[in-house]
Amino acid sequence: MRQRAELLAHRQNTNSQYNLPEIGKKVAYKANREGVEAHFPDPRVRKTIEVDVALINPYDQLLGEVELASTRTAKAPDVQTFSRLQSVPGIGQILALLRLYEIQDISGCPRVPDFVSSCRLLKCAKESAGKRLGPAGKKIGNVHLRWAVAEAAVLFLRHNQPGKAYFTKLEHKHGKAKALTVLAQKLARAVYYLLAREQAFALTRFVPASPLRGGTEPAV
Repeated sequence: MRQRAELLAHRQNTNSQYNLPEIGKKVAYKANREGVEAHFPDPRVRKTIEVDVALINPYDQLLGEVELASTRTAKAPDVQTFSRLQSVPGIGQILALLRLYEIQDISGCPRVPDFVSSCRLLKCAKESAGKRLGPAGKKIGNVHLRWAVAEAAVLFLRHNQPGKAYFTKLEHKHGKAKALTVLAQKLARAVYYLLAREQAFALTRFVPASPLRGGTEPAV
């Protein structure tokens, strides 16, 4: 999946590098890839993009087979929690299963910041003799949860108009990269309360809320 994402990112980066207009369609979808290399006038660049597209297609097939096999054979340890996790826009069966297997028991994180830190979304404080020396420990936490939350943040915006409108406000305030981090942190907090309280996700309560910090409680 990461290799496929790198190929898609290379197409986007190449487009920006040559200051070309946006293609106007998402090449992540197979139907939009046909003839995409013609967008690049330089024949050498065109050939590179053609190779990228040729590599993406088999990745789509392989990932589809893996996802199908995973959902058929994997057993959710808690069916109700598995269903509640999928109430979050952007969290499907694979991401829900990953969270259940990686988290197992939410009581292991007594506070919201503990869970967000375990997702590698908060930096630990470096202190000595009561003096803070800055952040540290960028790699402390679960790398799989970090990926799952980041992926969910991107998928949260797909076909989710209220989510897109909310993200636009974050983007105006923080810039795109920081806005995605803020959204990922907020989703992580929502997942924590979803698991701790055994409640389904409520988009109408999640979207209007302002970005939260520390352990402030989000709506779920």
